[in-house]
Amino acid sequence: MGSNFILYMINKYPDYEFVNLDSLTYAGNLENLKSVEKNSRYRFIKGDICLKSDVQKAIRGVGTVVHFAAETHVDRSISGSSVFVQTNVLGTQNLLEVAKEEGIKRFHHISTDEVFGSLKLRSKLKFSEKTPYNPRSPYSASKAAADHLVRAYFSTYGLPVTISNCTNNYGPLQFPEKVIPLFIINALLDKKLPIYGKGKAVRDYIFVDDHSRAIDLIIHKGKIGETYCLGGSSERNTVEVADTILKVIGKSSSLKSFVKDRKGHDMRYAMNFSKIQKQLGFKPETRFEEGIEKTIIWYKKNQSWWQKIAKKQYLDKSRAVANRQTVKKKNR
Repeated sequence: MGSNFILYMINKYPDYEFVNLDSLTYAGNLENLKSVEKNSRYRFIKGDICLKSDVQKAIRGVGTVVHFAAETHVDRSISGSSVFVQTNVLGTQNLLEVAKEEGIKRFHHISTDEVFGSLKLRSKLKFSEKTPYNPRSPYSASKAAADHLVRAYFSTYGLPVTISNCTNNYGPLQFPEKVIPLFIINALLDKKLPIYGKGKAVRDYIFVDDHSRAIDLIIHKGKIGETYCLGGSSERNTVEVADTILKVIGKSSSLKSFVKDRKGHDMRYAMNFSKIQKQLGFKPETRFEEGIEKTIIWYKKNQSWWQKIAKKQYLDKSRAVANRQTVKKKNR
């Protein structure tokens, strides 16, 4: 989301300058912004939001902070939650503290619909800005804590903040562990598409460029201290997502494979985004099927991008296995 937002904004606002702070963890990829790396209005800083000196270096002289930095993958939070608390909670607090000290004019925090919990299947209910928080995974709990910190810095210190809680993003440059790029890549390689449980879990999907437009509206026209829910009006269950991708690529439905369900799997997310629609004039422009076609075209044209990531992931796993084996031998 961050890479796409920078590309969107740097093209739209020729008089804006951008500073990108990123620690380049496993999902960070400098190639995502290769097209602007030599642009005089763009500066990259490799740093950690948990280190105050890194944040000070990035924020000093900046007017607006848009906080995308987070550990995001639910499965990873289930297998190891510590880094999620460290980055999403303590990292956010560190950013807020420096933003307060530097007198930032606007601090916009990117959050998720997952902080609200889960909706019942076939229900007409949707999340909104008034929905009570009910996070059900370590990831969503860490993001909920971050949201509360942002609001606390507004209430306590008067820091000019806004928050957006968004549904599932998809589109170009998305890390291959996420469901849509994973399904696209597997289908292109004639590999199985792993579907949790019976594939009934529903998500509302928004194309990443629509998300960038919404953030643009919020930081320029949104009211200080307010939260805005964002959605794509594209509720689909996992089977429907897989079927759409297989149909567009032209592959057999036999590639669908049902696997053991995720622990504590939320069954449905859906967002009522009427507030931002009425107040700021936002509505998603990209239909799900259109967005999937655009995304597939991008992954077809950029196979070297995801092949490098796949190779690195394989090497990292191989090193981890080798290290474990070495430890076992030493213990013996």
